[in-house]
Amino acid sequence: MIRSFGFYANSLTQRVPPMGWDAVGIVEAVGEAVETFSPRDTVWYAGAINRPGTNAEFHLVDERIVGAAPKSIPAKEAAAMPLTTLTAYEMLFDRLRVQDAVSGGTNSLLVFGGEGGVGSITIQLARALTDLTVIATASRPETQDWVRELGAHHVINHAEPLGTQLGALGFESVDFIFSTNQSQLHASEAGEVMTPQGRFGLIDDPETFDIAPFKPKSISLHWEFMYTRSLFGTGDMNRQSEILNQVAGLIDDGKIRSTATDTLATINAANLMKAHAILESGKAKGKLVLEGF
Repeated sequence: MIRSFGFYANSLTQRVPPMGWDAVGIVEAVGEAVETFSPRDTVWYAGAINRPGTNAEFHLVDERIVGAAPKSIPAKEAAAMPLTTLTAYEMLFDRLRVQDAVSGGTNSLLVFGGEGGVGSITIQLARALTDLTVIATASRPETQDWVRELGAHHVINHAEPLGTQLGALGFESVDFIFSTNQSQLHASEAGEVMTPQGRFGLIDDPETFDIAPFKPKSISLHWEFMYTRSLFGTGDMNRQSEILNQVAGLIDDGKIRSTATDTLATINAANLMKAHAILESGKAKGKLVLEGF
């Protein structure tokens, strides 16, 4: 059992029934079979979709999806990150397999929605762990500045023609695309600008998604849902603990920063409603955090 003292307002890019997932907390007690953690350890996690979320003060969490929390940043900053970090890491390295180059490609990654919670950590992971050229989309001056601060090599506007903007940067094509929202709007242009045999990943839930533009270039499609491992108890479920531990080390080494941008005080109904209203506005930057009870 873990007592939470940090929580971030859940993003709306994935459909999950209860709200509230990410947390940083202190282990209060462990089961007899637990091998990794002990009482008083400080941990972070994103929970499981088939268990109650982190709007509660105490949580029961499987140790295979829990990591040791970073030591160099406050709990409220760490609590902004587990769900988005796991989503971004799994997409990059387990789904898109960006470590395996696309033959004849440009060694490039395009992130749609670079200013959001998932995009913000995707940019940083790609910069810290790969040699890819990272191109992110953002439409407002403040969000364009944000993604540059996070390490994007280039910033383009998703509301303008992609091919023209990429060409101006010297890219004939991009090898990998990670779409964090409104993926149905990007399929046609993606088919045009991607390298043959490139890989396209998405995390949202478009009602329709036309993959026909991908066929001529044999572009593969990859869906990421970070609760798959815990929901189905996959044989590699411990992978999430490993990812969280690795990213905590990157944070403590100063190679990745928290994506938390605002704190809305304690966890209560009014603040939860306020946080979700901001997220639903489509104008959020980074992540929102609620702290304490």
